[in-house]
Amino acid sequence: MTMWAWVLVSCATAYAIKLAGYVLPKSVLDRPAVRNTAIALTVGLLASLVVTNTVTTGQHLVLDSRLLAFAVAAIALWRKLPFIVVVILGAVAAALGRLAGLP
Repeated sequence: MTMWAWVLVSCATAYAIKLAGYVLPKSVLDRPAVRNTAIALTVGLLASLVVTNTVTTGQHLVLDSRLLAFAVAAIALWRKLPFIVVVILGAVAAALGRLAGLP
């Protein structure tokens, strides 16, 4: 399939899933299996997006100051610091990494 065919299939699938949320009865959507699947898919998708944006540039694996910022932010989240502090610490870590010569 061409790229545009995949894009159209993805759009149709996303629309069908969104439509199913409106069409399916509430009793189906309230089942624990459906709820747990939705939570797991959301977490998995967000984690993959974060990792992809952190360690890749184009189609190349790149280890740079973004990875340092990600590690510092992850530790700050693990320590349960306020979100604004997590963002500031990540930004400072990236700036220090670039100052130290990391790309």
